[in-house]
Amino acid sequence: MNIRDIDAPLSTTTIDKNLVDAPTDNIYEAISIIAKRASQINTEIKKELSEKLDEFATFNDSLEEIFENKEQIEVSKFYERLPKAHALAVQEWLEDRIYHRDTTITEDTKA
Repeated sequence: MNIRDIDAPLSTTTIDKNLVDAPTDNIYEAISIIAKRASQINTEIKKELSEKLDEFATFNDSLEEIFENKEQIEVSKFYERLPKAHALAVQEWLEDRIYHRDTTITEDTKA
């Protein structure tokens, strides 16, 4: 997943309920799927940010010296400007980029 390729809104927007629940015909199931995906996206973003910030980590026990690293600040600002995980998940859902399946449907009931 490349979060830079998703054109999700940065602020809250109104979305037609019929668009959200169209794939599942159940708004609660759709929101549950979107919430699980948002949790996955959030975990991925946190992991990526932690890896990038670890590059700038200094192991200094002295509290007297505090260094301001401009690259570290720029990385942090970039991640702060990204759309939130739930906005990314909703956009993926609306673009039909999230795979989901109904586990209550078995092979016997499909036939």
